[in-house]
Amino acid sequence: MIRFFENYSLKDHNTFGIDAKAKYFFEFTEVEDLAVFFRSNKSWREEKLIVLGEGSNILFMNDFDGLVIHPKVPGIFPVHEDRQNVWIEAGAGESWDELVEYCVTYGLGGVENLSLIPGKVGAAPVQNIGAYGQEVCAVVEKVKGFDLEKEEIAEFSANECRFAYRDSIFKSYLKNRFIITSVVFRLEKFPEFKLGYGDLEAKVKEKGDVSLHTIREAVIEIRSSKLPDVKELGNAGSFFKNPVVEASLAERLKTEFETLPVYPAGEGKAKLAAGWLIEQTGWKGVREGNVGVHEKQALVLVNHGNATGKEVWDFSEKIKRSVHEKFGVELEREVNCI
Repeated sequence: MIRFFENYSLKDHNTFGIDAKAKYFFEFTEVEDLAVFFRSNKSWREEKLIVLGEGSNILFMNDFDGLVIHPKVPGIFPVHEDRQNVWIEAGAGESWDELVEYCVTYGLGGVENLSLIPGKVGAAPVQNIGAYGQEVCAVVEKVKGFDLEKEEIAEFSANECRFAYRDSIFKSYLKNRFIITSVVFRLEKFPEFKLGYGDLEAKVKEKGDVSLHTIREAVIEIRSSKLPDVKELGNAGSFFKNPVVEASLAERLKTEFETLPVYPAGEGKAKLAAGWLIEQTGWKGVREGNVGVHEKQALVLVNHGNATGKEVWDFSEKIKRSVHEKFGVELEREVNCI
């Protein structure tokens, strides 16, 4: 099935609730529909293009003068199984959290710590989503989709995806060229639980024996207590990445600021907690007009009303400057700004 619109409002297609419009909007449920659409009219290749799922990691600065592609491919189903693993294929248009719920329900581990992350399945490998010690790259087997440049259906193995911290080939070299239509995940029948991040282990033990179900319940409870519901307060989750810096800088900052959370990030590198840095510069809970920092989580910028994308951007620039002036650390936006 396909749907096509002109001058289409994107307010319901971005969790910030920014009232931007798209010149053209194309929605499809079958990869063949996408192939026919582009092969039948070459002029679409000349339009600016973005791929948009739920819009949970995007900030529209202005109306988009081009073509928005909205994959709505459905389906969650097993494709292979052995003694240790089950391979699940999920359509790009499926809710990420509903996929996690499916896996937990059927006793398949590997994504339970990623519960309640907003967005669609198709966006998960693009951003290499992660939380509480898990990253989606650890369970991605292959990514399927349509290559606009070659005008053909293609797929990428996990190695070919070039996964990195909140990054992948789909966010750089193949950005807006390769449209993801489904993802195959390799889940574990006998998972090793990851509870060493933050207060997750304590929260899980409050709920009884450690299991996929209690981990999911704990993650949902923790996230719900810290993060605003996008239906009530527009936001895009974590607005900034946790900065990865030289270990020597982290050690120096740790000496000066004893409570600074520092995590290992490979040889000679360390990861700092961006939320902590922002909170220490006094931004937590601050509101300026329609934009603010959430009162419970300094990493989350929120739309208190009818904020424009530029208002959010300008507000985030002030936060970046404050952190750099105090700590000498450059924050990088996790949100994709269009």
